[in-house]
Amino acid sequence: AGETILLVGETTGWLGQSLYLRDLCGREEGAPPPVDLTEERENGDFVRALILDGTATAAHDLSDGGLAVGLAEMAIASGIGATLSAAPADIPAQAYWFGEDQARYVVTVPADKSEAVLARARAASVPVWAIGTTGGDSLTLGKERPLAVAQLREHFESWLPAYMAGGAV
Repeated sequence: AGETILLVGETTGWLGQSLYLRDLCGREEGAPPPVDLTEERENGDFVRALILDGTATAAHDLSDGGLAVGLAEMAIASGIGATLSAAPADIPAQAYWFGEDQARYVVTVPADKSEAVLARARAASVPVWAIGTTGGDSLTLGKERPLAVAQLREHFESWLPAYMAGGAV
């Protein structure tokens, strides 16, 4: 609790072929996000260095489901909630939270190290933003209603047994 949440990598809100479109909108359309192998390596190397030197306390790649799913998985695994800033005004909220842009990670660092990490990212030309803080028992995405971590865990852990029992998912 009390750590800074950092978003590593550019976010444009890419929804083509995303889980959001498929699972929530019932559509399979658009191109998948473009991949820039140089950007993938630079951002990955930056995150790996934070892990290896002990600065990062947690890290998660952002792929299927985007930022919201990555944050939910981290909250479920740790039992710690988070409060996130609102989506940027130039990206629709659903695209920001569920877009599957490539070469992105969520990293947590102690609050007293966040400015040094941001300076380190600037020096390495890696795009990094402080997007929130860890703490509490719920996940709050901007101005949306909070989601209890316990409820997220229940949904995450109960779907497979319910599916195997022939129940609705």
